[in-house]
Parts: sequence; structure tokens; C-alpha cells
Amino acid sequence: MRRTMIEPALFACLPERSRGRLYPEPESPTRTPFQRDRDRIIHADAFRRLQYKTQVFVYHEGDHYRTRLTHSLEVAQITRSVCRQLGLNEDLAEAVALAHDLGHTPFGHAGEDALSAAMAPFGGFDHNEQAFRLVTEIESHYASFDGLNLSWECLEGLAKHNGPILDPRPYFAAYTERQDLELASYPSAEAQVAALADDIAYNNHDIADGLRSGFITREELAGLPLVGAIFAEVERLHPGLEASRFRHEAVRRLINAMVEDLLNETRQRLESLRPQSVEDVRGLGQPLVAFSAEMQSTNRLIKRFLFQRLYRHFRVNRMMVKARRIVSELFEQYQQAPICLPDEWRRRAEAADGEAGTARLIADYIAGMTDRYAMAEHAKLFDLYR
Repeated sequence: MRRTMIEPALFACLPERSRGRLYPEPESPTRTPFQRDRDRIIHADAFRRLQYKTQVFVYHEGDHYRTRLTHSLEVAQITRSVCRQLGLNEDLAEAVALAHDLGHTPFGHAGEDALSAAMAPFGGFDHNEQAFRLVTEIESHYASFDGLNLSWECLEGLAKHNGPILDPRPYFAAYTERQDLELASYPSAEAQVAALADDIAYNNHDIADGLRSGFITREELAGLPLVGAIFAEVERLHPGLEASRFRHEAVRRLINAMVEDLLNETRQRLESLRPQSVEDVRGLGQPLVAFSAEMQSTNRLIKRFLFQRLYRHFRVNRMMVKARRIVSELFEQYQQAPICLPDEWRRRAEAADGEAGTARLIADYIAGMTDRYAMAEHAKLFDLYR
């Protein structure tokens, strides 16, 4: 049956009403502003590097595990599907989804923990702030400006897709003096969808990778709300199903259940809150896009289980201990001897503003590394036979 087209919602972000870019540019004759945002993100160096950055498993542990790149693509797919049902702008939401993890270090959260500790005397490190710095400053390919010069709406969504920022980190605070992103308000509904699509993709695909690795089992997961019921349903409908098919069938049903809950709860909020514009969404004082209270509780329990049984599995811990050491030792070595940096980065270090400026530049260099590049650089610096 052919599905009818859904008209844009009153509270959707419309490209023709975009607040524009920091550096004015002629409009494209073939793409809307939000489509150009998406395309610029896809063509960015930082986006390509996500292919070899850890989600849970380091890249060399298997070709079928998620990376930051595949995770970002999966978030974008869920985001578009939800936005289509709500009459939101799919292109803007997709751009936010694709960019949300650009600032992650090599080795996932272990790498970020190590870099945060190293940068503690110099303002710290945060992957969301780093993603924002990448698209507004660090990516430097265009003739007329640094960064990607994304639209106001895309930058707003990237900055505060997880909610209002009441105590902005230094770079956010400095940037808003140039272009006010209204950090204390809620973001657009499109950005809110991207944030919850991240949760849906993260939990469910980590369940799939955990099962594939054998680090968690179906029996352990069976005690979780929603997960256990869906596992039982798949077993009843398809007795004796081989492990790989069972895993895929169960996870796709889990994703569908979470998406349906998100849509139902959001539609209920629309009925009661009745926003008439994107400005109304920003000023509601609460999220418009949300899970039900029951699904929020289920989501927390799944996260807790994954943290205890997967992210803290002893074999994951072993790799993460190595990862933290690699990042920490790289930072310390570059800080002590900036001459070890590649020529371009060394010249920039020499021109940096004091010790804090040099440290931030070193953090930018390390944060941009893929897992395999970080391991190779560490070997070159510390293996006497390389």
C-alpha cells in the first residue's frame, strides 16, 4: 500500500526560513541549505576518520562490529524515519545525526577519559565541544572561511541536541559572542529526534555486537524489560533460529518498539502542548520529542546492563587500559617534545599562544587520530625498533 506524503509540520525547521550562515554565501541552485550542511559533513575529513574509531570494539577486533562511522549512519537512518512520520525536516535532522560524533577521540570513551585528564589544567576536553570546534574552526578546506560554515539551525542542533546548555564550555561561550545560538533554550524538534535516535541505535546495536562477540548472552538479556519479551516472541515465532538471524530479528523488533514509543509519546505531547512554530518548540521549557516514562525506565536499565556486562567486560577493559595509556603517553610526549609532531602541526605548535595553546593543539591532533593511526604513532615514538 502506498503511504501518503506527510505535510511539513507547523513546528518544523523550513530551509527557506533558515537564519543563514556566519559567513554569507550564495544559495545553491540544486540543494537546500540543510542539504548542503549534510553534504559538507559527509565530505569532511573528520567524518571519514570515523570509519576507524572505536564504538565498543577496536577496529582490529573484527570487521562486522560497529565503528563511529557505521553508528552515525545508523543514527541518521532512524532519525530520517522518525522525522518523516512527524513532518519534520529530514535533511537538517540527518545533518545533526551525521555530525554528532565527529569530536570523538580514538578508542571511544577510554580515549576521551585519557585526553580529558591530560587537558584538565588547560580547560579540559569534551567530545561534543570538539565536534562543534571541528565544524566551525578546525576543518580548513574552504577558500573563504575556516570550518564548514554550516547553517544556524545545524550548529544549534549540534551544540544542544542533548538539551539546553546553561553553563557553556569555553569554546561555546566564545562562539556565541560571534553568532548567538540561544544555548539556554531547547533545540529544534529535528535535533531532539537525532538525540533520541542516538540512544536507540547505541543501545540496540551494542546489544547486537555484544551478542556477536559472546561477551553477553541471550540468557542474561532475557531478564531485561522489553528485551526479554521480544526475545521470547522471536523464539516462539521462529524456534531453533540460528544465532545470527535471531540476533538481527530481535534487534530490529527492539528498534521498532522504541521508535513506535517515541512517536506515540511525541504525538501525545503535540496534542497537549500544540506548538505552532519552531520558536514555540525552543521555548516550551521541556522536550517535545521524548520516550514514554516506561520506555525511559527501560532505556536506563538497558544502559546499566550494557555498562556492567559489556563496557566493563574484562576483555574490553584490557583494551581500554591499553588505549588510555596510548593516548596519555602520546600527549605527554608531544607536550614535552613538540618537535615530534608532523611538520604542519609542529609549525602550528610553535605559533600557539603559550602552554595552554600548545596543549589544545596537541589535543586536536590526538583527537583527530583513528585507532590504528594512534597505535602506529605510539609504536613509532616508543618502540626502539620502529
